[in-house]
Amino acid sequence: MKRAALYVRVSQDSQTVENQLLVLNEVAQRSGWEVVHVFADEGISGAKGRDKRPGYDGLLKAVARHEVQIVAAWSVDRLGRSLSDLVGFLSDIQARGCDLYLHQQAIDTSTPSGRMLFQMLGVFAEFERAILKSRISAGLARARANNVRIGRPPMSISRAEKVKRALKDGQSIRAVAAATGVSTATVQRVKRSMNPSPNDGGEDRPETLAV
Repeated sequence: MKRAALYVRVSQDSQTVENQLLVLNEVAQRSGWEVVHVFADEGISGAKGRDKRPGYDGLLKAVARHEVQIVAAWSVDRLGRSLSDLVGFLSDIQARGCDLYLHQQAIDTSTPSGRMLFQMLGVFAEFERAILKSRISAGLARARANNVRIGRPPMSISRAEKVKRALKDGQSIRAVAAATGVSTATVQRVKRSMNPSPNDGGEDRPETLAV
């Protein structure tokens, strides 16, 4: 008898997980699984990360401890919002010898057909990532063509000089950052520009530093 964990989720507080649980318990009984855990996230969006979904976090911890052999959920969108999320989840649990059952999609990775579908999902997830990357590249190219600046604006020379003076006065990086309104990382870059390494040519170009 397989040890099973049921995972249910609803996005709004006004919704209930009872219908999902009813169906999944029926599937477990019919399949001969022993339900050892039930994890629920109620009123939580699937777009939230693991740290904002205690039920999902508990599920993954139970899988990592080898407490369950199969995870059952109502639908793929109960687990995550993207195909790549699903493939990542599947990879994680299968690496620990755990399978996945999705009721709405009729996916059961404990079967040969389910494993084949999982492999197909991996191909589509890679395609999804490639499309997203292509769209981002196209958007950046359009922005550059329209002379839209990408990233943080450069720090003014006057502000860079204030940072330098404060550093020369012996103030700490944190104190300089607080006094001049720039990040500690920027102060560190200015400090490095004041003490260039032999490989950087010794040039001082504060106007290129980002705030």
